[in-house]
Amino acid sequence: MKFPKHKYILTICLSILALTACVDHQQKEIDLSGKWSFKIDSTDVGETEYWFTKQLDEVIQLPGSMAENGKGNDITVNTNWTGNMWNDSLWYKDPKMAKYRKEGNVKVPFWLTPVKDYKGAAWYQKTITIPENWKNKKINLHLERVHWESTVWVDNKKVGMQNTLATSHDYNLGDTLSPGEHTISIRVDNRIKDIDVGKDAHSISDNTQTNWNGIVGNIQLKASTKVALGLVKLYPNISNKTVKIVAKIENYVGDVKPELSIKVQEKGNKENILEEVVSDIQLGSNNEVVVNFSMGMNPKLWDEFNPNLYEMQLTLKSKEGIDKKLINFGMREFKADGTIFKINERPIYLRGTLECAIFPKTGYPPTDIESWKRIFKIIQAHGLNHMRFHSWCPPEAAFDAADEMGVYIQAEASAWLANLGDGNPVDTWLYKEGEAIINAYGNHPSFVMMTYGNEPSGKHHKEYLTKYVNHFKNFDNRRLYTSGAGYPYLDNMDYYNHRGPRIQGWNENLKSIINAKLPQTEFDWSKFIDKTPMPYVSHEMGQWCVYPNFKEMDKYTGVLKPKNFEIFKETLEENGMLHLADEYLKASGKLQTLCYKADIEAALRTKGMAGFQLLDLHDFPGQGTALVGVLDAFWYEKGYVTPEEFKQFSGTTVPLARLEKRTFKNTETLSATIEIAHFGEKTLQNLTPKWTFTNTDGSIFSEGELKKTNIPLGNGIQLGLVNQSFKKINKAQKLTLSISVNEFKNSWDVWVYPNEKPSIKTTKNYIVTSKLDNKTLAYLNNGGNVLLNITKGDITPEYGGDIGIGFSSIFWNTSWTNDQKPHTLGILCNPEHPALAHFPTEYHSNWQWWDAVSHSNVIIFNEIPELNPIVRVIDDWFKNRKTALLFEAKVGKGKLLFSGIDLHTNLKERLEAQQLLYSLENYMVSDAFNPKVNITNNQLKRILKN
Repeated sequence: MKFPKHKYILTICLSILALTACVDHQQKEIDLSGKWSFKIDSTDVGETEYWFTKQLDEVIQLPGSMAENGKGNDITVNTNWTGNMWNDSLWYKDPKMAKYRKEGNVKVPFWLTPVKDYKGAAWYQKTITIPENWKNKKINLHLERVHWESTVWVDNKKVGMQNTLATSHDYNLGDTLSPGEHTISIRVDNRIKDIDVGKDAHSISDNTQTNWNGIVGNIQLKASTKVALGLVKLYPNISNKTVKIVAKIENYVGDVKPELSIKVQEKGNKENILEEVVSDIQLGSNNEVVVNFSMGMNPKLWDEFNPNLYEMQLTLKSKEGIDKKLINFGMREFKADGTIFKINERPIYLRGTLECAIFPKTGYPPTDIESWKRIFKIIQAHGLNHMRFHSWCPPEAAFDAADEMGVYIQAEASAWLANLGDGNPVDTWLYKEGEAIINAYGNHPSFVMMTYGNEPSGKHHKEYLTKYVNHFKNFDNRRLYTSGAGYPYLDNMDYYNHRGPRIQGWNENLKSIINAKLPQTEFDWSKFIDKTPMPYVSHEMGQWCVYPNFKEMDKYTGVLKPKNFEIFKETLEENGMLHLADEYLKASGKLQTLCYKADIEAALRTKGMAGFQLLDLHDFPGQGTALVGVLDAFWYEKGYVTPEEFKQFSGTTVPLARLEKRTFKNTETLSATIEIAHFGEKTLQNLTPKWTFTNTDGSIFSEGELKKTNIPLGNGIQLGLVNQSFKKINKAQKLTLSISVNEFKNSWDVWVYPNEKPSIKTTKNYIVTSKLDNKTLAYLNNGGNVLLNITKGDITPEYGGDIGIGFSSIFWNTSWTNDQKPHTLGILCNPEHPALAHFPTEYHSNWQWWDAVSHSNVIIFNEIPELNPIVRVIDDWFKNRKTALLFEAKVGKGKLLFSGIDLHTNLKERLEAQQLLYSLENYMVSDAFNPKVNITNNQLKRILKN
């Protein structure tokens, strides 16, 4: 039959389109997840014995780790850990830990215990079938995340070795793999060998994710044409509304002139599609194509408030067929402007936390987007907008989730080194690792900051890092670079990530701001910012500990078990205090929250500061067990602070008050300078800030308004003064000052004490003394009442004199810091106890206790188990001693109120001490003072030095 010419042409075109569609829908990927053959190669004989030609006799499930599959060795005292122990090594010789070193009961206190452990080579093997239509195709083996060195054989041919920690291992199997069955053998080695990134780097350490052996994420074979799209980098330019596309063309056929089609649309929106076709591409020696793609008149920008994403589809057509690539990206510009960061020309403040590869169920990071969305949703609920990945880089799913959620990421090239720049193989490897991270994840708008890794040192580390920073600034300018997380300062950095702005630093002990300076909220960190000509981000701020939450132990259903928690719980029970575990958690948690609030507000008060990175919003289970989170290791709440409460002092908009002090006489007037840190989406217009003072029952003591104002973006923005007289107050009480700016609210507790107190009228005789001399003992034994308030330093070491009590919570933990002070986690008391009737308090530490604990010694009362102190001190969970600050007892015929708090030294200058002393004296003359527990003279004498 003869067709008209135009119909003939149409038929041919339709046939070609149909054929193209068929080709385009042919199988291009083979999922290799499932059962693999497996064998441990602990003696390194696999290669010499040609295991790649043999059938391995065990079975393992991939994706997964050896530990998840029950493969490896049981934990013993001889387990070869990846991680420094510092003071934790005492576990191996401490007599108290002997029972935890016995076979069948091995429990380590310094990190979570894996169900199995293995460091060495292991083989994974699978028989695959190459389809007929893959003949002459380029075939790639894709292993999303391997830990960590992989070597691949196909049948009896070695393909190669790769050892990146942060990116996928991709093996080009070539175009000669014939259709039919083939055997893939993968040798995975997780030992530290010539490439040593540091035993504590969270990319490999047993401190957190464990040094696991396995393959996780997507495990696939992928087929592509011999002319295909390789690495594609997208460079958004918001000023001229374009995206520069730099695409590598993988060309295995020689002379070819492909066509590149580009289509861009809003992610999830099929309307307003932008398209461009680049025909007859002339491939040069580098096979690179550069296209400047117009994003139209009004492209949507990406930031934390509007995480607008675009999807770019690249289609490469050639005589070899069609190859496609989908890339998500965002239109954003993240830059340094003086000492602050700007995104899309708007000032931002980084409010961040760390992620240290803490995943107790799997021992490795998740590779699905939903898991990461859950984490980012939680940090945002707590007011944060930033996450630093400490000495590691997450899988792509984390970047995908951050893109969608509007979270700013600092990724790191997998290392924490003490000998950086000394010429070891890792020096070269870190360039390779850094480039691999950028090539893999550089198109993600959330990826805004990068460094080599954590806290470097060594004779040559500054010289090395100067070159490293220069290299990556030239390699890819889509993010900002710094030397190392923590230090050093280099002139060529884009920003400074340093530990200076903290209220407690490493080895400051009791000389830190929070423990040595009277409570106030006036100070800031301008002394650091004013001398630093670039954005300054506080490194690992916080590190405030809380008592273990033993209720979370049931959550550890995966490969890591809380044997450390078991030890802490057992010692608490042995000392007869298990019933106090929940109260210890809540009381120490309130203090921990107070410490984080003080740290964060000081940072927000600092004009020109660029941000902070907390360590940490959630617990860090290693390095001695660092329970520094208001959330547990699974990112769940512990029950003492809600996200809404935390967000009040850490969110986008935070009212701030500069208070000279926290305690006042009723004859004084409080004067507070009110300001605000506002880093929201827009300026706030025509607002009237409001202030209130509330009583503890929630009733209003006083209230007022500040002048109506406009609030620009930034911090240090002055709102006015609040002056409050306390003449109406005639008894001790707590007030709470709250500042509200629309829905944004923040608050501060203050205490007011009467300048003139009613005299204590009584017919009962008592004495107040600072010494337990023979005269005082005789008075007690003959029926007298004694308030003994010692001088700091009077307690013997074995009864608490060596315990460093401070106001703050423990910094990091006493094991890893080699017993840095403070050693305690605040107080626990019954606020209704009559001894405290004239000293208003909660059940936990608050600022009015600062003076007391700063002038005190802890008292250990293990020998008197029946004693129930009026005020307990929460001890370090490694020791769990019975510790008190204030207790009462019978001594002979008399009654003793024993205060570990000095209530006599410089008493005229210590308003809180005056009030506490008054409260205790009132209690002593009341009928309520009736101790039940007897203490002997010798027991008392043993406690005191003299």
